[in-house]
Amino acid sequence: MENDFAQLAVILVLAVAAGALAVALRQPLIIAFIVVGVIAGPAAFGWVTASDQIDLLAQLGVALLLFLVGLKLDVHLIRNVGPVALVTGTVQMIVTAALGFGIALALGLGTTPALYVAAAVTFSSTIIIVKLLSDLHEFEQLHGRIAVGVLIVQDIVVILAMVALATFGQSEGALTDEVAGLVARSVGFLVAIVAITRLVLPRLLDRLARSPELLVLFGIAWAVAVAAGADWIGLNKEVGAFVAGLALASTPYREAVGARLVTLRDFLLLFFFIDLGARLQFSDIRSQIVPAIVLSAVVLLIKPFIVLVVMGRLGYRTRVSLRTGLILGQISEFSLILAALGLKLGHIGGSTVALITAVGVITISISTYVIVYSQRIYGRLAPLARVFERPHPAHGEESDATLEYDAIVFGVGRFGSSIIEPLTRAGRRVLAVDFDPHALAQLREHGVDVLYGDAEEPAFITALPLASTRAVLSTIPQVAANLVLLEELRRLHFRGTVVLTAHSEHDATVLQEAGHVTVLRPFSAAADHLIANFFGAEPEPES
Repeated sequence: MENDFAQLAVILVLAVAAGALAVALRQPLIIAFIVVGVIAGPAAFGWVTASDQIDLLAQLGVALLLFLVGLKLDVHLIRNVGPVALVTGTVQMIVTAALGFGIALALGLGTTPALYVAAAVTFSSTIIIVKLLSDLHEFEQLHGRIAVGVLIVQDIVVILAMVALATFGQSEGALTDEVAGLVARSVGFLVAIVAITRLVLPRLLDRLARSPELLVLFGIAWAVAVAAGADWIGLNKEVGAFVAGLALASTPYREAVGARLVTLRDFLLLFFFIDLGARLQFSDIRSQIVPAIVLSAVVLLIKPFIVLVVMGRLGYRTRVSLRTGLILGQISEFSLILAALGLKLGHIGGSTVALITAVGVITISISTYVIVYSQRIYGRLAPLARVFERPHPAHGEESDATLEYDAIVFGVGRFGSSIIEPLTRAGRRVLAVDFDPHALAQLREHGVDVLYGDAEEPAFITALPLASTRAVLSTIPQVAANLVLLEELRRLHFRGTVVLTAHSEHDATVLQEAGHVTVLRPFSAAADHLIANFFGAEPEPES
């Protein structure tokens, strides 16, 4: 199909149909989209071929995904999970690579193809894992953060492996010089990002935050620019996008930017999964079924087992170590890229590429279900897995304690401030939410916790600490914004008190009919107070 616009239309229509079928069958959307790529790609009907346009959209989706990952982390979290991620990731890669190499040799592969297979089974899929963790709202939990830390360690090793492949056959000195150059460029890149983060971004973001739309546009531009810079110096785009998000993680605008980019991320990631399916090669796959099943068992069973044992020895509870291991049970999209690079360099043949492809299809498909149902799987396996837990675990509470708030107040204008100030004077803990950075800065100076955000962004509301909040108050008079807020609170099963604001009787009636809420009418209340205290008349009862 030569018409790019028609190709895009075919992709979207097929994705909608496959997605609707997956939802009806309660299957993960990722599997549906990969299947669409296989069916529509060269391996089946050939309706859609890999193109520069589709590849660009896929790269943008991956960049935004990793940008949002970095955006949700901060230095404190990295310090907490960094050591366990480094130790677990390193041991897992060494043991898995050794097993993969030995099994590949036992299956009759040569030394070089066995090395490629060993590398392929070692790494896990950053894109698939992070997407599923985000969808399941498990990214902030301890097992999710440790898994992401392990993925970062793996990505660094992937970069070094690709550098080594690029210089394969050259002298040892050339390889050493290339690695040293990459390290030097990487250090310079990180120093520049730190300098910009500390000297430029705070003031720039305060100015841009006056327009939420401009702030989000800056977030996209920043993510893509830093990703492109990382790619230019020899790192990959994913690392650059992650660093870009990490640079904004300590700013008060991270929740607002992240919430508005979720939908765009999901749309663009559609093209990544379809592009992945379209690129899978099945030409020699029949002869590789048995070896693929054996290697897939290593990835699906042995890799999680390694993580379970290592984290257990480090003092983590079975719940955290087992669920972390289950998350990592698949091969990476980089495994397919390494295989394609090896084929191009003449290191391996089509049969090895088909073997790695088959392992990818099997492990990605099965592990998607494993991650989605990891809680249930843990319940079944916990009695057996606890044998690897130390008698007195030193770590491993599944989630960090969240701040408890008496109230989250949306809108910090005159009415909102008149509510927040007496609550804080009375010793109540309040979180103030608005998209006016200057108003929030004034409240912050008085010791009030503040958050830049919008009540009309469902993804932003999802990120709030609602489980530990007694009441949500909206002083926003727009009925549409209040209805969005109310609907999202219902979806999240918020059990606290909900108080909304209306400036007219009609709006008050609409909000009251929408659910069990308290509606404040400040203008009406002020008029009643004036009539009762200055004119001695009783206000008319409301109908």
